[in-house]
Amino acid sequence: MGRSIRQPPIRWRLFIELEAYERAGFWMVVSADGALILADAGSLRDNGTMTDLARILSQWRELESAGADYVLATVVAVEGPSYRKPGAVMMITADGQRVGTISGGCLEAQVVSRAWWLTANGPTIERYSTADDDGDRPFGSGCGGVVFLLLERRATAAPLLAALDRAFAERVPLAVATVLDGEAMGRRAIAGLAGEQHRVGVDPLQELAERAFALRESIDSQVGVDGKGARVWADYRTARPGLGIFGAGDDAQPLLRLAKELGWFVSVADGRSHLATRARFAQADELSVLPIKDLPGALPVDSLQAFASLHREDAAVVMTHSFEQDSRILACLLSMDVPPAYIGVLGPQRRTRELLAEAAVLLGLPAGSVAAQVDAWLDRLHAPTGLDLGAESPETIALSVLAEIQKCRKAASALPLREVRADRVTIAG
Repeated sequence: MGRSIRQPPIRWRLFIELEAYERAGFWMVVSADGALILADAGSLRDNGTMTDLARILSQWRELESAGADYVLATVVAVEGPSYRKPGAVMMITADGQRVGTISGGCLEAQVVSRAWWLTANGPTIERYSTADDDGDRPFGSGCGGVVFLLLERRATAAPLLAALDRAFAERVPLAVATVLDGEAMGRRAIAGLAGEQHRVGVDPLQELAERAFALRESIDSQVGVDGKGARVWADYRTARPGLGIFGAGDDAQPLLRLAKELGWFVSVADGRSHLATRARFAQADELSVLPIKDLPGALPVDSLQAFASLHREDAAVVMTHSFEQDSRILACLLSMDVPPAYIGVLGPQRRTRELLAEAAVLLGLPAGSVAAQVDAWLDRLHAPTGLDLGAESPETIALSVLAEIQKCRKAASALPLREVRADRVTIAG
C-alpha cells in the first residue's frame, strides 16, 4: 500500500551529521538491507558526459539484466522556485549509488540516505523544502521552493523506465499518467508508443494519458481509480531532440560534442568520405557519406539516411564550407515533404542568397520566380545560424548555434534571466 510520510522517525541530529559527512566527502546511506553505510560522494556524482535520462536508462538496463532492485525518485510537483521541474528523475541503487538529479545539489544526499527505508512498504510521496524559513525539513539555502518526490521501487518503476527507454530510442513523445495517492499509488497508464495505446474511455487513467498526449501538455487531475477518487499526474514528455549536421569539417566536431552533452540524437553527413569517418565523429548516432553529385533529383531524398532521420521538430545545420555541397543539401532540405523545424546555414547571408539561387536552379524553378522564392526561403531559414554571442572559435560558434536552436525549440526569448525572472522585491533597511 502506498503511503505519504510527513515526519519520519529520524532526528535532526542525523541531518546535521549527514551534512558534516557530506562536507568531508562522504554520504551516509541507509542501504537496501537497512545497514547504515558511508558512500564516497565522488562516486555518487554525475560525470557530466550524458544527460540525466540517458545515464538513468543505461544504469536501468544493467540493473534489470541483473534482476537488481532500485529506487526511482521523480519530481511530481514543485511550489515556488526549483532547479529541477516535474518529470526530473533520479535512480538510487542498493549500495547507495545514484544517477541523475532532482535538485541543484541540496536534496540529493538526504534523498539517497533515506530512500530505501521510505519505500519499504511501497511508493510514497515526500515533501522537501529548500526555503530557509521552512522548519519542515532542514534543507534550507537552496532555491527557496518546495519539491514533492514520488519514491518507488522496481515493481512500479520498471514499466515507466521501459516506456522511457523505448521513447528515447525511437525519438517519440510520450504521456505517462501516474496515480499519486491512495492504495493505487504508482499505478500508470502510458500513451504515445505504437502498439501500446488502449481504447479511450475504458480506463479513466488511460484516458487522461491519451488526453495529455493529444494536448501535448501535462495535466494534474482527480480521476476515479478502482472506484475511488485519486490524484493523477499525466506527464507529457517531448521527443528526444535531433540535430542533422551537414558538414564534417573540424568545426562540426564541437557542435556534435555539445549536442550530445544535451542528450540529442545527432547525425553527421558530408560528401567527402575522408572527413565523414568514425575516427573523427565517434559520438555521432548516424554517420553517412552523401552522393553529392546525385543531389537533388537522381535519388529520392527520403531514401538517404541523413535526410530520412530528420523529424519535424528537429534541426539541421548546413556547414560544409563547399558551395556545391551546401547548395545541393539546401535543395534537398527545402524540397522535403516535412522539413525540419530549424534549418540553419553557416556563413554570411549574402552567400546564403547565392546558395538558395543555385538551389532553385537545381530544383528546376522557372527563372522568373527564383528571386521571390529565395526571399521566401530566407524568411524560413536561420542564416546566418546562431545567436550573437561574440563567438569566434569553433567551440563558441557551436554554442551560439545550439543556443538559437534551443531558443526556437522552446519558443523562448533568449533574454537575460535577470530581466525575464527578476524579483521586484524591496529589501527593508
